[in-house]
Amino acid sequence: MNPPNELIQETVPLKSRIWVSIGDAACAMLNTFIVSIGLTYYFTSYRGMDPSLAAVVWLMFGIWNAVNDPLFGYISDRTKSKLGRRIPYIRYGAPLIGVTFVLSWVNMGGVQASQTVMFIQMLVLLFLFDTLYTAIATSIYVMPFEMAISNKARGSIMIWKLIFAVFPLAVPLVLWGFIRPEPGTSSSGFLWIMLGFGLVMSFLIYVSTYFYKEKHFQQEEGQLPFLQSLKACFTNRSFIVFEVISFTVIYVQTSLMLGLNYYLAEFNLPALPLYGALALGIIVGVILFINVRDRWGIKKATMFMAGVFSLGCFLMLGFGRQLVPALIGFFSFGIGFAGGMYLIPLMNGDVVDMDEHRTGLRREGMYAGVNSFITKPAISLANSAFIWFLSMNNFDFAGLAGTQSEQAKTGILLGWVLIPAILLGISSLSLVFYPLAGEAWEKIKGDLAIGHAEKERRLLESKGIRYE
Repeated sequence: MNPPNELIQETVPLKSRIWVSIGDAACAMLNTFIVSIGLTYYFTSYRGMDPSLAAVVWLMFGIWNAVNDPLFGYISDRTKSKLGRRIPYIRYGAPLIGVTFVLSWVNMGGVQASQTVMFIQMLVLLFLFDTLYTAIATSIYVMPFEMAISNKARGSIMIWKLIFAVFPLAVPLVLWGFIRPEPGTSSSGFLWIMLGFGLVMSFLIYVSTYFYKEKHFQQEEGQLPFLQSLKACFTNRSFIVFEVISFTVIYVQTSLMLGLNYYLAEFNLPALPLYGALALGIIVGVILFINVRDRWGIKKATMFMAGVFSLGCFLMLGFGRQLVPALIGFFSFGIGFAGGMYLIPLMNGDVVDMDEHRTGLRREGMYAGVNSFITKPAISLANSAFIWFLSMNNFDFAGLAGTQSEQAKTGILLGWVLIPAILLGISSLSLVFYPLAGEAWEKIKGDLAIGHAEKERRLLESKGIRYE
């Protein structure tokens, strides 16, 4: 048994790191198809729904997110079960999200469905899908914080999550290019593929929950009342600064994933070299950020990531019609995606650690919920803004791939990268005010790790279990 004042070197079993990453990737792939790539196209371009109605759906969806995310975070922090605070939502929500995913692609009302029927279907299923996604994805997102306290141990999980994050980036994009139904064609084959995909992904999410576990001392602790808990989040200065980059990353990822297929369909550039540049950027970004994490610190590494990402977006805006600048732009996108997937969760973990230092409580769920309250509207705004830029530039939503006018192509570039470029630049500058860096912060994290080990020891020994 380790003395309570001795800092234990944390390790997370390899199978736990891999399976939590599989569950995260499977959930993300379902979400990518719904919110980033397919749903807007499927309802507007394929089924003929009025784009203005689709924009209204996304805006209403954003309002719903303002309600369900903080509420779920508060509930999950207070959940008590033998499985822990998060795993029950992942395990038992998995089959339900698979069914909702499949129903999202069913042509309710048939090929002649009215605008009202399509509006109701898109709205209701998007709301149901996101409620389940919130419960599952938020729980998976905070699992590394439940499993470990040090950035080294958490980073060992994030590396695997980053490796598996290639699948949510690549699989939906590549698969959509092959299965996307063109207006006027049959969608039967597409529907069967979506059925199989939804079932497989939900099965992987379900199975993953048998390979990782939470530290149970946290559910033995009390929690603040809802309003007091909410106030504690917004009085945490590090959280306020973090939300600038967090909102930006969600907006940028949604916008870039949404616009990529439009870009590749309308601009006469070879897709394979562009995908290669994106993949190379991700690999370089992963290697870079793993190696500079401790030397630069999370703060400086994230500032660098946001700056490079912003420059890449501006490059695509001005020269995205030419292959060489596009290759450089895609390479910078890869670095940005790698940083967003690796650094942002680590920064979020530090913010929660600071909250524990201030309040004495672990409140990952509440922070994840409030973070979603702020950032989920970015998904709706990105979808609505993209549709608006296309509409303002006379994009033909019913047109076949490769038939858009030059003005419509300009609309694609504007909707795709203009706002992300601006937001990323602002985020890089705002991180100057992020306080969690330096020796004093590392000492606080070390003290928290020692405290966690002692709490876990007391809990296990109170149940007659030896603490190893």
